[in-house]
Amino acid sequence: MGNGKSIAGDQKAVPTQETHVWYRTFMMEYPSGLQTLHEFKTLLGLQGLNQKANKHIDQVYNTFDTNKDGFIDFLEFIAAVNLIVQEKMEQKLKWYFKLYDADGNGSIDKNELLDMFMAVQALNGQQTLSPEEFINLVFHKIDINNDGELTLEEFINGMAKDQDLLEIVYKSFDFSNVLRVICNGKQPDMETDSSKSPDKAGLGKVKMK
Repeated sequence: MGNGKSIAGDQKAVPTQETHVWYRTFMMEYPSGLQTLHEFKTLLGLQGLNQKANKHIDQVYNTFDTNKDGFIDFLEFIAAVNLIVQEKMEQKLKWYFKLYDADGNGSIDKNELLDMFMAVQALNGQQTLSPEEFINLVFHKIDINNDGELTLEEFINGMAKDQDLLEIVYKSFDFSNVLRVICNGKQPDMETDSSKSPDKAGLGKVKMK
């Protein structure tokens, strides 16, 4: 089991009685109490992805697996749900930063941001900006010391102060169409897998109040 460290911070977005329902459903789906990467992709209806899109989903899974044991336990799962439900900008930006910081060194360089942008494009078909245009825009606006890397502070402060850039980031890195499957069971809007049916697992049918 994971250590229960919440990627959504210490705020509890899911009421205790609602958590009990989620727990019972989670254990019915995963009697071992652990969800594998394959099961995570099955829940979201994400099979047959190309290499870049598949890499992106692997990274999403890894950020939810907070104790890095290779599985998502219930506490890690409910933390992911909390992230979606509370939708607080700072918490979401912290999660985005963690997702983009592929090597975990506490900063995002241009290659990391480029790789993630291209992976999301492969998954969502997002074509608002070219990868190069987006990367240059982000670093021009928020890389305060021009060292070619973004710290967590630069990332959060820069996005918070620039609503236009924040909107671009949310649109360009729109994980909601994937992550909200956990809450409402809707199928992600994907060009690469449009024939798949929704509600691959019972957890997708659990709704938040």
